[in-house]
Amino acid sequence: MNTEQFELPRSREANERLHTLIPGGAHTYAKGDDQYPEHLAPVISHGRGAHVWDVDGNRYIEYGSGLRSVSLGHAHPRVVEAARRELDRGSNFVRPSVLEVEAAERFLATVPTAEMVKFAKNGSDATTAAVRLARAVTGRARVALCADHPFFSVDDWFIGTTPMAAGIPPTDLTLKFPYGDLKATEELLARHGDDIACLILEPATQTEPPQGYLAGLRELADRHGCVLIFDEMITGFRWSEAGAQGLYGVVPDLSTFGKALGNGFAVSALAGRRDLMERGGLRHSDDRVFLLSTTHGAETHSLAAAMAVQATYTEEGITAQLHALGERLAAGVRAAAAATGVGDHVVVRGRPSNLVFATLDENGQPSQEYRTLFLHRLLAGGVLAPSFVVSSALTEEDIDRTVEAVSEACAVYRKALDAGDPTAWLAGRPVKPVFRRRA
Repeated sequence: MNTEQFELPRSREANERLHTLIPGGAHTYAKGDDQYPEHLAPVISHGRGAHVWDVDGNRYIEYGSGLRSVSLGHAHPRVVEAARRELDRGSNFVRPSVLEVEAAERFLATVPTAEMVKFAKNGSDATTAAVRLARAVTGRARVALCADHPFFSVDDWFIGTTPMAAGIPPTDLTLKFPYGDLKATEELLARHGDDIACLILEPATQTEPPQGYLAGLRELADRHGCVLIFDEMITGFRWSEAGAQGLYGVVPDLSTFGKALGNGFAVSALAGRRDLMERGGLRHSDDRVFLLSTTHGAETHSLAAAMAVQATYTEEGITAQLHALGERLAAGVRAAAAATGVGDHVVVRGRPSNLVFATLDENGQPSQEYRTLFLHRLLAGGVLAPSFVVSSALTEEDIDRTVEAVSEACAVYRKALDAGDPTAWLAGRPVKPVFRRRA
């Protein structure tokens, strides 16, 4: 593609139609066209493996597929076939399908630190159910969430803490603690411990947890009688088949999974200790907890897809493949950035299976303008990369071609840094953060 003449007229028209009919132009804010250079947000026609095609006919090597959910690549044959078999047998019934117990058995064999599991359709339902359960079993109202993690739920207990809190009544029931700082968390619990129902966090993010940190949180939760919840939407499968809890050996009371679990199919899971999970069931004498009750939570084709995903991960060593691909990509991007003189400005971060990149200005500060420049050049080079999160469908050739596109983008980045102003290389407004008060 010619970078200077790179245009997406059909995608631009499709985006206009999307905004006319759908608030925000997408069903997930992170997929909005405001996250891309102006008029250069591709609208996807189809995908296969690690490649997607837009409605303008361009093919891209894709990263961060489905917001990290499609970790095996699009239309993975084993997953698609498993779902297809169930579609011919009916997808939803008035009573549980036998597939529900098979899927639960498979999940609990994959994540042996959990004793019971309940499936749903999205991560927000699972995390909110975990919070509700924690409140019920402790009799406490406050929730303490990790301030350094970007997203937990669409529900009020979390969204009310973001700049997009319009429509949510004021509340002081959600508190925050910093990741990696046991002392600060201990101080928070010392002040509010009798009122805090749970600590909820992603067990790992762009940095490894400090030595002893997760075990320290486990001890604090036990000492103060609150529930420890691991949000494993991202770490599940990408860290290990059993998530971060399986890798680091610290067992939470409750945990939530999604994203990679379905390879694009809608399925999530709430899992945890039997004595807690049973409070959402029928075999106890306490007040009942309306835990999760979803018409489509156990659709057979999605559960079959999840089972196929888990089998593929364990049989083919997918997590190790993701790490190897990510390591190759990170090394290539860092080398390309260093060779063009922007090694301190285009920065790759995170675990190899979950890479992101930062775009820093001449003062080393995060810059939406430089991110826009970088994304534009990647798109023109045939790479769709809001992050550098890999799928196992990528080949070494895909990685090497990506590094070429990054090198070309970094050369322009260097010119913008030398000029001290990236705006001359922008085609329109800069990309915007998802959480902001005004559109």
